[in-house]
Amino acid sequence: MKKISLIISALFIVFAASAQSDRYEQRYDLLVSQFGPAGVGVETVLNNWEKVDSTNAKMLLGRFHYWFEKSRSAQVEPRPSKKYLGMEPMLTLKDSTGNDIHYYQIYTYDDILYGEAIKAVDKAIAIWPDRLDFRFVKANAYIAYEQESPDMALASLLSLIDENSSRISPWVYDTEEADKAFFEDAMQEYCYSFYALGTQAAYEAFLTLSTRLSQVFPANYGFINNIGSYYMVAKEDYKTACRYYNKVLKAEPDNYIAIRNGILASRKVRNVKQEKKYLEMMVKHGPEKESMQAQSRLKALGGK
Repeated sequence: MKKISLIISALFIVFAASAQSDRYEQRYDLLVSQFGPAGVGVETVLNNWEKVDSTNAKMLLGRFHYWFEKSRSAQVEPRPSKKYLGMEPMLTLKDSTGNDIHYYQIYTYDDILYGEAIKAVDKAIAIWPDRLDFRFVKANAYIAYEQESPDMALASLLSLIDENSSRISPWVYDTEEADKAFFEDAMQEYCYSFYALGTQAAYEAFLTLSTRLSQVFPANYGFINNIGSYYMVAKEDYKTACRYYNKVLKAEPDNYIAIRNGILASRKVRNVKQEKKYLEMMVKHGPEKESMQAQSRLKALGGK
């Protein structure tokens, strides 16, 4: 009877703690909806929530968002380019000479507060090592902080790829199991994130990440297309770019991205013979509208 009483008491404590945790979660959601992730009262709720449920995934993530939001401040800055770090300008005005000046909202970060955010997500990763979304939160924080040169973000993702290769159990994203295809798709999104930044350092990170992924996932030709795009855009080496696109098309003759980019690269060097080859592929494998456009272009070039 004594053992049964102890078990019942333990269960009551667990249920009581769970009920308290639920109440703190409701308060947290309410405060965030009204004042944002670093608003009034959020830190107090997170502190009290941690006392009753120190490993709660949402609470741990809430700590990261609190410090990350506290660390950054926005300011509007002029830039001469029509895009900056992949962003469209929030405003464009003329200067005294009639030239366009583009204004962007740029975030700067307090290093100490940002460091607290990274500590928070590292703690979450240590407690929930299978949660892939926590790894992505950290990588995203690095990208936001580093801006033009995503060195730490790249290192974080390369380490994650290595860990993924040695894993036996599947990752979990939020509360769902993440399969192999999900991981590959997510990595491709990060490749695009580096590419979209548009700086030379970001292009180099894009190449490094895409190259590693093409080695780890050789059947995913999207990563080889990425390497071709690096040479076409970052290096303006159209011959090398086409070599990678051709490698993709040898395995996947209907790969739309490789065909389209092959056409663009051929036009850059005015290689009509090569362009015709890609246009014929577009006629055969492309979407209806682009297939018709390719047919018209071929006729203009004296092709089929």
